[in-house]
Amino acid sequence: MIHIFYVTATCSRKPCRTFFERFVSKKLNPTVPEKGTKKKKILVLCPSPKGTAATQRLKYEQYFPYLEKEGYAFTISSFQTPRFWKIIYKEEKIFEKVLWVLAGYLKRFFDLLRAPFYDGIFVNLWVTPLGFPFYERLLFLFNKKVIYDLDDMIFLKHAGTGANGLIEKFKGKKKPIVLMRKAKYVIVCTPKLEEIALALNKYKRVIDISSTLDTQRFTAVKKYVHHDVTTIGWTGTHSTIPFLESLQPVLAELSKRSRIKLLVISNKEYYMKNVVTEFIPWRESSEIEDLHRMEIGLYPTTHDEWSLGKSSLKALTYMAIGIPVVATAYGTNYRIMEHGVHGFLAFTEEEWLKSLSTLVNDIDLRRRMGTEGRKRVEQMFSIEANFQKYFNVFDTVTAT
Repeated sequence: MIHIFYVTATCSRKPCRTFFERFVSKKLNPTVPEKGTKKKKILVLCPSPKGTAATQRLKYEQYFPYLEKEGYAFTISSFQTPRFWKIIYKEEKIFEKVLWVLAGYLKRFFDLLRAPFYDGIFVNLWVTPLGFPFYERLLFLFNKKVIYDLDDMIFLKHAGTGANGLIEKFKGKKKPIVLMRKAKYVIVCTPKLEEIALALNKYKRVIDISSTLDTQRFTAVKKYVHHDVTTIGWTGTHSTIPFLESLQPVLAELSKRSRIKLLVISNKEYYMKNVVTEFIPWRESSEIEDLHRMEIGLYPTTHDEWSLGKSSLKALTYMAIGIPVVATAYGTNYRIMEHGVHGFLAFTEEEWLKSLSTLVNDIDLRRRMGTEGRKRVEQMFSIEANFQKYFNVFDTVTAT
């Protein structure tokens, strides 16, 4: 099978190439642009359907409309279908999940066949999720113009939780290594990831672009009003709920001193012990409205190498909507915010408790920090501030 792939992808004789192009053009070739225009066609290989996972929504996906105006056309192929995305983190429906995984691998087979017809390939995280980097290596036989986007230390061993702990053991840890080594350009989001990618990439083309926010969509809260109960918020996925749980002693103690409520926005239901908690399922349609209910944002992380791959997206989200942040004093949190200006950086439980107590009792401080945080996102972590970096990456790869 590998030999067939190779001959198909590299055949240089005109009769062979012409026959193959006619044979697959209807099913595999991207849409031909209108007459008189020449679009640069990019095939996007990503884990999740468009508009679902934060690692896609709040990184590269929001740049596509701007890149399209510059002459790019994107064909998005997600490994997961919308149905698979809905059930993937549920404990039941194991047999259906297996079927969807097989369907994803079949889809990637056709993606490989159509890869030569594109001006470039954009890969987020991996081509396929499990096992050895077989599909990742094959991709470079079909199209060497690969841009690799990585926003996590997914090549490190990381303990899975719940129903997906077993799956975690079968994930292909070597896949990101192969992609970082062979890609024409690597996009990362933290200094530590940039250091690792530079050491691996044979072209030495690596750029650190933080997660960014669309400030037209993520609008700032309009009013700072004193309420009898202060809403302290957290948003994230099932995999980061353990980080929130680490704050249980702090929030339980704060609950004894002040009237607070923990607002959780996630794809997994969660309620904190001894803390009044309101859970809201994450929905794109109501995301901004739900976030605006928060008055203080939480961003706890661990103090380890895994967290050095995190781009502080949660903290940036709170800053974008104009509320103060209390974050772990570690990693990129030092880059995105200044202690005492945009929020507080805390290390010990005592520091967390002191920071949260101060904000709960001082609405004017919350207003000042929220306003400054919004300004910082607009200036450094917005689409407008980072678009040129993305454009340069795509322009460089498709021109070579």
